Amino acid sequence: MFKTQVHAIRKEIPGVERVLWTGEGVDTDLNYDDVLERQEGSGQPKSISIMPEDTTQIYYTSGTTGKPKGVMLSHKNVYVHALGTIAELHLTDKDVWVHVAPLFHLADAWATWAITWVGGTHVIVRDFEPKTVFATIEREKVTITNLVPTMLNLMVNHEDVGDYDYRSLRVLLSGGAPIAPEIVRNIVEIFRCDYVQTYGMTETSPYLTLSLLKDHLRTLPDEEQLRFKAKTGREFIAVELRVVNDEGEAVAPDEREVGEIIVKGDTVTTGYWKSPEETQKAIKDGWLYTGDMAIIDIEGYVTIVDRKKDMILTGGENVYSTEVENVLYMHPAILECAVIGVPDQKWGEAVRAVVALKPGRQASETEIIGFCKDRMAHFKAPKSVEFIEALPKTGSGKIQKKELRDRYWKGHAKKVH
Repeated sequence: MFKTQVHAIRKEIPGVERVLWTGEGVDTDLNYDDVLERQEGSGQPKSISIMPEDTTQIYYTSGTTGKPKGVMLSHKNVYVHALGTIAELHLTDKDVWVHVAPLFHLADAWATWAITWVGGTHVIVRDFEPKTVFATIEREKVTITNLVPTMLNLMVNHEDVGDYDYRSLRVLLSGGAPIAPEIVRNIVEIFRCDYVQTYGMTETSPYLTLSLLKDHLRTLPDEEQLRFKAKTGREFIAVELRVVNDEGEAVAPDEREVGEIIVKGDTVTTGYWKSPEETQKAIKDGWLYTGDMAIIDIEGYVTIVDRKKDMILTGGENVYSTEVENVLYMHPAILECAVIGVPDQKWGEAVRAVVALKPGRQASETEIIGFCKDRMAHFKAPKSVEFIEALPKTGSGKIQKKELRDRYWKGHAKKVH
């Protein structure tokens, strides 16, 4: 079934001499069954010495803010992360995981190892389509999964979301990108299960935080519990995490001072494939500098406010795009949004919102700007709004701000903070 694709690849890569097929190939190729029959000896696989530090997988970063890089993950990275998720999420052989997010992306791929380790069940859907996911949860009695926020947003806003039975769900996780508190509220109200926000990176196998509630926080009123669940989360069991300023000092746990998240631990990558320069930029004195800007509270729960590269500097003031996006998602007509900085002669950068409206809904630029100004400092509110049918996304479903931003910065001096 892949002949067309393979032949096209061969034209682009002349160095490929032969392909091993499980079915019918071409005369010069190898047939899998024939190769097995020709093997000499007992047929037992050779014993291979594998060390925990040996590279077992290479994942490529999403490229939402720059060029994708090959992240080397070791056997130790992978098995420590799997054990950590088993402990944190109480995974057992009764769990049924549905793979909806792409398996090439670690928001979902980590579960391949953890769910298998505990003897759980894997269910795979070919493509993301909300009704297919709803039906699969009901039919297969799915207990747990991790979805990217764009998927969850489309699900909670789907007209048929109330037509299915979700009683098998014990927890829904989101990861791969920040999620607006308004979407979290809708998830909890619609699916009636526990919700956990996750944060991580390809470089960290991936989890760095989970918004699991500490025991004493479970006694808080529901609204207060929801406020903690909507945060990025507290430190994952397998890592050490800090939020530091430009001098490397820990920021105050006051939910006001912003710093960069840095981490270290047995789940952190050894580096980037054939890219020692990028490795040295990211890992300093054993700490991985994530490029994610965050605040932290007295309980140790962090909240990401922006990627360092996405922060907008307008008139000498820092504006964090995530904060503006969280307000925009409260608008009843907005389905998806992204906030970017665009060139501005007066302010250096101006805040611009790019939005996709819900089907059948209308909103004007003036209305949306006014909506934001009523809920935040005026300098943070968008100065302009662009309406598009759908926001560009990566193969993993994350909104691709770089593509949006590059259209405006073409021909201008490169944006640097």
